[in-house]
Parts: sequence; C-alpha cells; structure tokens
Amino acid sequence: MIPKVKKILDLSQPVYHACPAWPTYAPTNINYEARYATHGYNAERIELNTHTGTHMDAPFHFSDEGTTIENMDMSLFQGRAVAVDLRNIHSQAITVEHLLPLESCLEPNNIVLLYTGWAQKRAMTKTYLYEWPYVTREAAQWLVDHKVKCVCTDGLSVGGWPEGTGIPPHEVLLGHSVVIVEELYMDEEIFSESEWFVTVYPIKFVGFGGSPVRAVAFAFE
Repeated sequence: MIPKVKKILDLSQPVYHACPAWPTYAPTNINYEARYATHGYNAERIELNTHTGTHMDAPFHFSDEGTTIENMDMSLFQGRAVAVDLRNIHSQAITVEHLLPLESCLEPNNIVLLYTGWAQKRAMTKTYLYEWPYVTREAAQWLVDHKVKCVCTDGLSVGGWPEGTGIPPHEVLLGHSVVIVEELYMDEEIFSESEWFVTVYPIKFVGFGGSPVRAVAFAFE
C-alpha cells in the first residue's frame, strides 16, 4: 500500500543564467533556441557544469576508476533522511563532535542532511563562494562508519575551499560509495518532522562524475 503524503519540501536550488556556482567554472549560460513568437514554440539551450546548483557527485568525480552517474545503484538515490542543525557551530569545519546529535536517530542506509543555513546566503558574494562549512576527513569517516548511504549539504561542496580541505571528505565518502549531494535548499521547515523520505535522482548522463538533481523530501502520515 502506498503511504499517504503529508508534506513535500523542494530541497533544490534554482538554476538560471549566471547563477552562483563553483568559482573556477564557467558561468551557466541559458538562452532560448526557439521562441513562440517566431517558431510557434519555446525551446531552451543550457550550458553548465554538471556540478551546478543542487547536484550529485559520483565516485568518478574524484577517481578515473570510480563509478559514473549512469552506473550507480539507484537505491542510493532515495531513503529515510535525518537532519542535523549546524547553523551555530562557530566553525567552518564540520567535525565529528558536530555530528554526535545524529547518533540517537541515525540508522544504516540513511541519508544525512547537513543544514548549515548556507542556502539563504546564495549570491555572488565572497562569503557564499568561498567560506561555506565543510566536512572534515574525520567527520566523513564517522558518517561512513555509521553506514550512511548519502550525505547532503547546503554548501557548495562537502569539501572546503581552503587548501587541503576539499579532497579528503570526497575521497572518504565516494571511496566508500556514499553518494554526495551539494547545494541543497533547506530552511527551518526541515525540522518540522523528525525524519523524511528524500529522493535525489540525477539525470542519466553517461560517463559523468556529476549531475544536477531535483531533491525532494516527503513526510508520510
């Protein structure tokens, strides 16, 4: 029997022309290829890095031997999710200590939502583009040890911009086939339920290490 949905949250950031993205990538370019006035229909063309907006990292993102988007196990793209409030950690680094509140509710094969409040800062600013909270190597290993299958954050990346902070959490998580989803949109409503059923399905790109996703959270009655 299909459960009755009580609430749905869109956890996705909008993608638009020249929207905020990883600082070294070319800006997103969106234009119309056909317009109703001249063609009788509207059609759009988009040029963007696949790690733009709310997106997924596949293991191939950090290893030529890693699994690409189209070959990933689809069961990794959905499941029970729990959120942890990291808005007031007074640190750019997310450590094991910051994740300890999850221990009482975390189960194997869960999805973890790292709510740092960064979604509300989304803009072409130095703060948003360079200073988001990131997961340390030790915190990433803690998540692996607790058998999570997906880690989602509202910052640009699970890794940080400062030298030496970007690669370690990716290598730990992706190296253990833990899906990474970055640049989610979350607000305080994420705590209106103790748990969610979250879906983060990517586009079936072939040979890619990343893909935009439409992240959605469901609460059931």
